[in-house]
Amino acid sequence: MGDFTARPEQVIGDAASLRALFPETHTLAALKSQPFLDAHAQAFIRRSPFLCLGTQSATGRADVSPRGDPVGFVKILDAHTLAIPDRPGNNRLDSLVNIIANPSIGLLFIIPGFDDTLRVNGKASVVTEPELLESMRVNDRLPRVAIVVKVEEAFLHCAKAFRRAHLWDPSHFQDRAEMASLMQILLDQTTGAPDDVAAMRKLDEDLEADYRTSMY
Repeated sequence: MGDFTARPEQVIGDAASLRALFPETHTLAALKSQPFLDAHAQAFIRRSPFLCLGTQSATGRADVSPRGDPVGFVKILDAHTLAIPDRPGNNRLDSLVNIIANPSIGLLFIIPGFDDTLRVNGKASVVTEPELLESMRVNDRLPRVAIVVKVEEAFLHCAKAFRRAHLWDPSHFQDRAEMASLMQILLDQTTGAPDDVAAMRKLDEDLEADYRTSMY
């Protein structure tokens, strides 16, 4: 199958043409955005163990990174400010480098079992404030940096996407074993995975062992 290319006349090139395809925005949807974190947004954040963090490079290249920790890991510093610990990862530092180049940021907070989500947009900075990092200590380990977000917009997003996906319905859960393991995929995409099943299993087990020792 060849690369897909849309016909030029089928590519929407302006906002007016796009809007013409859809009904008017519901009044509540238009009014729900707030420039701060109200009591409901703060309650949602305090329950959330997971978020997706969207950033852009200086040239506009987009990136989305998952962030997870125990419930309440995102610190609400005030009604206009959040702080997110940066835990150990692969040290690509994509999100952090992007924030330094372009502070615009988008967050999607998720709570297991909830179909609605919280969206927060704003401007971010990467900080090493000692007292803040100390408040984010887990298992006696501090994050090296924190992401501080000045909130410009916050609103709840409806449940339709999660319900269409049956995200929390166990009857729709898929068997991870039906795909190659993460380690095999990484090796296939880079240096090559071993053909020996036992050798591949050992690499998978080593990755699981590394998870247990390097989470923080």
